[in-house]
Amino acid sequence: MRTLRTFRLRTALAVLAVAAVPAGAVAVPATASTAGSQARATSTTASASCLVSLGSLTAGGDHRARHVSATVPPTAGAGELVAHDVYPDGLVRLSSSMIGTDDGYDGLDVSGFVVMGDALYGSGYKAANGEIVNAGLSRVGGGWSSFTGFERAEYRSPTGDFWRMNAYGLRNDGTLFRWTFDRTGAWRTKTSYPGFAAVKSMALISKTRTYDTFLANTRSGALYTIHIPTTSPMKPVVKLVRGSTWQGFETMLVQPCGQNGTLLLGIDKDTKAGYLYAVGHANGPATVIQGRGKVPITFDDPVNFRWIPRYDDWLFGE
Repeated sequence: MRTLRTFRLRTALAVLAVAAVPAGAVAVPATASTAGSQARATSTTASASCLVSLGSLTAGGDHRARHVSATVPPTAGAGELVAHDVYPDGLVRLSSSMIGTDDGYDGLDVSGFVVMGDALYGSGYKAANGEIVNAGLSRVGGGWSSFTGFERAEYRSPTGDFWRMNAYGLRNDGTLFRWTFDRTGAWRTKTSYPGFAAVKSMALISKTRTYDTFLANTRSGALYTIHIPTTSPMKPVVKLVRGSTWQGFETMLVQPCGQNGTLLLGIDKDTKAGYLYAVGHANGPATVIQGRGKVPITFDDPVNFRWIPRYDDWLFGE
């Protein structure tokens, strides 16, 4: 079994290689005239270094990791055990992205959020050699059995002078909720917006000082961006990206790719198959999407998420 330090370094270095961009570049918007060139640049980079840090939670409650690289066809690294028996068997239904931080002593500090039963929990643990050293769950609140998606969007400016964090939850009646955290980690402002009942899955593709953006597919096959300014009340701006063929994915995971692009992994839980796409900077129907092919592994774990470093997750796909 590979050491957790190897996993951490491989993950962090790969993410930084495709995601870290100069501070000025983060703020440069894409226009219709530049979308094609950006997408071509994304595709070129994808073939060289872009990857998705795929996380999974097994039916037995284990956390695992593997890397899916954007070769054509895609390639997948060997699966690695991150920690054994993190949660009770079969209880976790939803997971946010998980932050993995090297603790400096051949171990890994992990934090994120999970939904078990009707409750949302903050989850954190320290692991070494695949075993839990210490762990804790903090109950956030109940009423989560009706939610179909959850993610948090933590943004820190490249200079470190600005920080914010929002959490998003999609309820099965189509209402999208947002909570804003303060510096102490307390859940503060809650706002919501209806109208997303057709959404099947969502993936965070952008987080900046002033907005977050999700890529969402619908049960009828459409693909949209949902641009959410950080102002209150919440007023999402929805743009159609594609009109059909995207209905198969119950889970979508992304990683930054190049300066303005995104590597997208779509997982079909019915067929246990995954497909990889290089996506240019989102610009409605003009967005360039390049299929990389089917990923040569079976996606049979019940819950998937992505592994991320704490502050170097430079999502700027829209």
